[in-house]
Amino acid sequence: MSAPGGAARSTLPEVYRRTVGRATIGDQLRRHARTQPAKPALIAYGTDGGRRECTYRELDERANAFAHALLARGVRRGDRVACLARNSVEVVVAYYGALKVGAAFTGINVLYRGPEVLGQLRHAEPAVVVAGAEFAGLIEELRPELRGIAAFVALGEHDPAPGWESWGAVLAASPATEPDVDVDEHDLAMLVYTSGTEAEPKGVMIPHRNYLISTAPAWSWGLHTGPDDIWLFVMPLHTIAGLGSMTTLTLMGATLVLPDSAEPARCLEIIDREQVTVIAQTPTFYLALCQQPAFGPASVGAVRRCMTYGGQVSPHTIDAWAGAAPGAVWGTYWGQSELSQLGSVGWFRTLADIPDGDPSWIGKPVTHLEIRVVDADGHDAEIGELLCRTPSVMLGYFKDPERTEAVFDGEWVRTGDVVRVDACGNLFFHDRAKDVIKSGGMNVSSQVVERVLHAHPDVARAAVVGMPDDYWSEAVTAFVIARTGASIDPAAVIGFCRDQLAVYKAPKAVHVVDEFPLDSQGKILKRQLRDRRPDR
Repeated sequence: MSAPGGAARSTLPEVYRRTVGRATIGDQLRRHARTQPAKPALIAYGTDGGRRECTYRELDERANAFAHALLARGVRRGDRVACLARNSVEVVVAYYGALKVGAAFTGINVLYRGPEVLGQLRHAEPAVVVAGAEFAGLIEELRPELRGIAAFVALGEHDPAPGWESWGAVLAASPATEPDVDVDEHDLAMLVYTSGTEAEPKGVMIPHRNYLISTAPAWSWGLHTGPDDIWLFVMPLHTIAGLGSMTTLTLMGATLVLPDSAEPARCLEIIDREQVTVIAQTPTFYLALCQQPAFGPASVGAVRRCMTYGGQVSPHTIDAWAGAAPGAVWGTYWGQSELSQLGSVGWFRTLADIPDGDPSWIGKPVTHLEIRVVDADGHDAEIGELLCRTPSVMLGYFKDPERTEAVFDGEWVRTGDVVRVDACGNLFFHDRAKDVIKSGGMNVSSQVVERVLHAHPDVARAAVVGMPDDYWSEAVTAFVIARTGASIDPAAVIGFCRDQLAVYKAPKAVHVVDEFPLDSQGKILKRQLRDRRPDR
């Protein structure tokens, strides 16, 4: 006797037989398109002030169309699709379209200069590049140095330049049906580049499985995320904070509101109009919002959760939000690209709720994360490097086996972050094992900035540190020694850096000194530089 339902199953198309029990990120989008087709997945505001909604059914159909377009251009399972564009519906469509054919998506920082963009494209070796209209010219300048790219697709309504295809035309020429591709949960979904702990960016390889089996459940438990959430979404989609959060929120069926800019007054207007319930951003962003004249119960009264990362929220900011959104709670969280984003989370309403009154608190590990804190000899300690073990750990660094091997310590992953752990399992961020500056929520490698400074004709030596700052949390600050006979203009040095680096990486201040504090081996004591007042 045949199994119940066997005859019916045998008549299903092959694509549906393969996907009945499959678990990929694209599969969940397809399910949302069937179960909540009219619900807004994305609400996007354009620079022209216009507003448009994209429902889950529309997002799925457009992603399917882009997937078919990728297949028609030779993109196959295991390839990469790169995107240089500001947050938009189109970027999310490109992401899901890539995943539906088994390709990995990699976003490029819109603040990058030409050499930085070229470096990522050469390393990622994408099969297709998608670019916003304002960035197509930059990509075009780099094309003579790029190889193996099958197509360049330009976003926007205007006719593209020669050699580029129009996004609208590409989608219009493709069917909206589910593509017939055998994608696996172990296939790469994201290739996220981070300069978190070393000078050269690393491509973090994250498969579909991580989000479905670990990260999304941790968000549900740890961040209290669900389908009723309406998120103000200003995190850039090239970062794990942006790409990872967008993935989790759409997996859960929430609504993402994409503002046309992160300008505080504009964001307040959108928060009010869309009745936003959740915000996740850096302390800098919350401070900027509460300094606006329109800030108050009328604009942010619907907010229920204020998630923050990348620094400490000031008492002034907490007090201001308590008056404007009394029902809101604060969430502090920590994570890394190598862990597929989320590692620990903690909740508080006032600073009095924070364990030990220590503002460096980053909560407790989420359910899927096991931790150890070890000293330099690898022994368990109260203060030391944080080691992690989790189903959401990355597969490794793309084309970089040496650094992959270095970050894995047996069955544990070395985070490079030094923390304190108390008897209740609370984690407190203590320091960074390497010289990384967290400025406005972005990681800045001091080595990268120092290399640029050393290229300045008047600079003999340079050291870069993060200095405490009420706005940036840490301000990228340079200390320089002039070459013999040279005179340094700090403003000119900052301009020199901005010509070669993304704006957030360039120093906010340059201080000219006669010498650096050194240890017995001649190494610069950066801790002493951080403690030094510029006017001393």
